[in-house]
Amino acid sequence: MTTQPPSRRQVSSSAPATLILLHLLAGAAGAATPLVGVSPQDEAYFAPAVIACRDGSGSFPKRRLNDGYCDCSDGTDEPGTSACPDGRFYCRNAGDTPRLLFSSVVNDKICDCCDGSDEYESGIRCPNTCRNINDVRKDDDVGINRKGVMKDDSVGMNIKDVAEDDHHDRKRTLDIEDLIQKLKGLKMAVVIEIGLVICTFAVCFARRRTRTRRRHYILKR
Repeated sequence: MTTQPPSRRQVSSSAPATLILLHLLAGAAGAATPLVGVSPQDEAYFAPAVIACRDGSGSFPKRRLNDGYCDCSDGTDEPGTSACPDGRFYCRNAGDTPRLLFSSVVNDKICDCCDGSDEYESGIRCPNTCRNINDVRKDDDVGINRKGVMKDDSVGMNIKDVAEDDHHDRKRTLDIEDLIQKLKGLKMAVVIEIGLVICTFAVCFARRRTRTRRRHYILKR
């Protein structure tokens, strides 16, 4: 009894299904999720398989991006985590003013970005408080023109002033945070220097005391 080979119709019918499956897998692999803590202008920098540290201290494979371990001294590899003390987190704040945060505040259960993107793994839900600047500017251009209300140009100017003041306040807050971090680093450096000076004096005193004891011992003999 001989077995018949599979028909060409059966083989050819399975080929399109395989091609469709491969196409879907390729599409899923090509659909990249947005990088956490990275500005849109810097996304191309993180596209290669091997990424260089911005300060030239080394490089790291892309799979170690935002893995919770600091590979670059300047925090290039951890823009979306709090692993590196010198890292910076980029708040996209869609519709509002983007903002840079110190990575130490990421996932600390406090909403620092108006879009709440800095608390993506802290377990809390941050309300989106971003203001649409485009709508504010549009209102500034056309003023307020409602039924039964007269158009007032001063209202548009007040809205513009509030937006500018809010932008300056956020910039001032970021500068203050940067100054606080620098003061903390300076304080730590001063403490380390004082400790080194104390250790140096202690070593010198111990050596001097040892020499004095030896002299007394020799004189006694």
